Amino acid sequence: MNGDLLLVILIIIGLIGRSPIITTAACVLLVVKLINLDRYLPTLERRGLELGLLFLTIGVLVPFASERISYKDVLSVFTTWPGIIALTGGAIATYMNGKGLELLKVDPQLIVGLVIGSIFGIVFMRGIPVGPLMAAGITAFLLKLAYFVAGKFN
Repeated sequence: MNGDLLLVILIIIGLIGRSPIITTAACVLLVVKLINLDRYLPTLERRGLELGLLFLTIGVLVPFASERISYKDVLSVFTTWPGIIALTGGAIATYMNGKGLELLKVDPQLIVGLVIGSIFGIVFMRGIPVGPLMAAGITAFLLKLAYFVAGKFN
């Protein structure tokens, strides 16, 4: 399928699904292709995720910079149940990201399913794409679970 046509389809899906992120991303990539800046696509692919994660992290850290989070708030992470659970959740998410990276190194063609699944999640489940590593980490967990269950029935 022609890349331009696929981008137009993604724009339409984004509009129908009221997903400005998908619509805007597909529009930007279509413009890049139409004005013959294709040579920058590999750079966008390599650095786009890093840039996106950089801005996501900046957005998350703004409350520290604006001093809306105090030392007391930081201390509560270690002294309250919600804080300890959040700390645990962050550690587990980071671990899962590592497992996702391992999975993508072993089975890189899974990225197609991750991308399509992410688009589905954005458009139909109102999700937010934060990167393929978490999706790959969850996929690695689900694959282990599926192999475990399948092994029980063989």
